[in-house]
Amino acid sequence: MNTDFIEAVEALEREKHMSKDMLIDAIESALVSAYKKNYGTTDQNVRVNIDRETGDIDVFMRRFIVEEVTDPFSEASLEEAQEIDPTYEIGDVIEYQVTPRDFGRIAAQTAKQVVVQRIRETERGMIYDDYISRQTEVVTGVVQRISNDTVFVNMGRAEGILSANEQIPGERYRVNERLKVYVMDVKKTNKGPQIFLSRTHPGLVKRLFELEVPEIQEGTVEIKSYAREAGSRTKIAVCTYDENVDPVGACVGTRGARVQAVVDELNGEKIDIISWSEEPGKLISSALSPAKAEMVLIDESDKSATVVVPDYQLSLAIGKEGQNVRLAAKLCGWKIDIKSHSQFYPAGAPAADEKAETVIEVVESAHPEEDAETADGLPSLRSMKKAELIAFAEEHGIELDPKATNAAMIETISAALG
Repeated sequence: MNTDFIEAVEALEREKHMSKDMLIDAIESALVSAYKKNYGTTDQNVRVNIDRETGDIDVFMRRFIVEEVTDPFSEASLEEAQEIDPTYEIGDVIEYQVTPRDFGRIAAQTAKQVVVQRIRETERGMIYDDYISRQTEVVTGVVQRISNDTVFVNMGRAEGILSANEQIPGERYRVNERLKVYVMDVKKTNKGPQIFLSRTHPGLVKRLFELEVPEIQEGTVEIKSYAREAGSRTKIAVCTYDENVDPVGACVGTRGARVQAVVDELNGEKIDIISWSEEPGKLISSALSPAKAEMVLIDESDKSATVVVPDYQLSLAIGKEGQNVRLAAKLCGWKIDIKSHSQFYPAGAPAADEKAETVIEVVESAHPEEDAETADGLPSLRSMKKAELIAFAEEHGIELDPKATNAAMIETISAALG
């Protein structure tokens, strides 16, 4: 009895979650090839049988009973067969046991090679099936090695590839550093599955919010749209169908804890969260945050919009190198053209346009806290947020300390304006 062999196969079955029958069938097929190779019987029809209980290995040569023999190695005549057993008929198979004395050594070597290869193939298949099902999800890994600009991330059972194109600009990685990465694609190769990762994909931000915000996991809050320029800024639009839930507040968290966790994971990337609206005017106005729009003119025919903003907020609405308006356009799916108040009203008088008046009402309802103007035509500084104060100061050539408080900034601007 070859009980050690059976025990080894059963141990593999438990450890690797592989079928015992599948392993034994594979070993039998490999032993057939090994027998033919070692004993020069490539033309013979050979069968190997491994007893599932005892582990004993037997080799049988098989010959088919035919009326006229053309190949004596694989065929036998009816007369020859009936000399062995009178009950044989045409079409039956005669099997002779031909197990060589030293076949146990050959079988052991071959079985080892087959089992190792089959384990490798099975594990590769299981890894592929696992990660193909996790495509578009976020996984945590450890930086294993860095080759040129490519980072290889150890994710436990597999190694992922973070190419230079999928790395956040300016981000530096260290060996043994833990990273959250987005599973972008999984491909089968001869060396096993290749898992392609990303730190720049917009879906990474979406998935990170799903991890941090229970309301999104439960389906109470939904991320309707998102746009990202990795390493710089992301805008997401959220909504809810529960009137008792504030979708933006849920994503921001108490004292900004939830959004800050995402920002920290992305090494300080700025994130704007707005409320989704089915009305294009409200949505576009909100998407241009932190700038505030005076008016949004909608052209449904080509999905374009002209947005009028206060003169002092033109640079804020456009953003550095056009980033703010570019992200807003991606978020909304509309073409957006930004104009300052003086550009849109060169004579200083509003146009008598019913469409414009309608949109003005929409935007005013979206921003009921719209800044009032002082008697000298300047906006109320006290109603501005820090970003708006900085933008206003830049517009008027006034230098501010970005770390100063709002009150200090207002005092500096007021002194500069006399």
